[in-house]
Amino acid sequence: MQYLITHFSEFQLATIGSFLIHESVFFLSGFPSIFLERSGLFSKYKIQKKSNTAEAHKKCVMRLIMYHVCVNLPVMLISYPAFRYMGLRSSLPLPNWTVIVSQILFYFILEDFVFYWGHRILHTKWLYKHVHSIHHEYATPFGLTSEYAHPAEILFLGFATIVGPALTGPHLFTLWLWMALRVLETVEVHSGYHFPWSPSNFFPLYGGSEFHDYHHRILFTKSGNYSSTFVYMDWLFGTDKGYRKLKVEEIEGKDH
Repeated sequence: MQYLITHFSEFQLATIGSFLIHESVFFLSGFPSIFLERSGLFSKYKIQKKSNTAEAHKKCVMRLIMYHVCVNLPVMLISYPAFRYMGLRSSLPLPNWTVIVSQILFYFILEDFVFYWGHRILHTKWLYKHVHSIHHEYATPFGLTSEYAHPAEILFLGFATIVGPALTGPHLFTLWLWMALRVLETVEVHSGYHFPWSPSNFFPLYGGSEFHDYHHRILFTKSGNYSSTFVYMDWLFGTDKGYRKLKVEEIEGKDH
């Protein structure tokens, strides 16, 4: 961090630096699911048997590059003054690890809450037809489809990701760590694979790939499972009933 703050301005680090970190984490974590689909490796862990075509993969990647350069990057550049005003800093020393952990936990909880309601709104008839349906073009998701969406949706649901940091004014290192973890989480839930080592097998409140894959393959008016990370919002508001019923049926089927 010392090298970075010595050789680059805070504006460069918070904007261009954040963009490069996002792109690196996103594409490096997202491309493996394309490789797995094309190669057939770990097919027994694939949630849906259907696979996307090479053309569908290419369309997704090209559209993502356009959206990231034309939407994400400008938003990062424009929003810097607001983050600076709210307390963003890059100077040393770094915050205590307890501060970093508590802030990121707060960000995950707040993001999940805001995302849940925003996502439910996007599943109303008009908004789904004109905005959110683009994200659902891929009924069989793979990692990179996590950010494949209408520009309006990118801005609308992106608010859920930035509201926590905007409220707390974190250190830039904390912001980068939060961004990386959030990207890894959304890529994982869109991966289309449920492995023995998937986080949802160890953290009961974490939704994971099975939870969100159900959302993609069911008719938009009945899909439920609107949360981004955790399961309790859908449980509290009864929007996971179809998914829970399916899981019970799967367990009963195995018993017989």
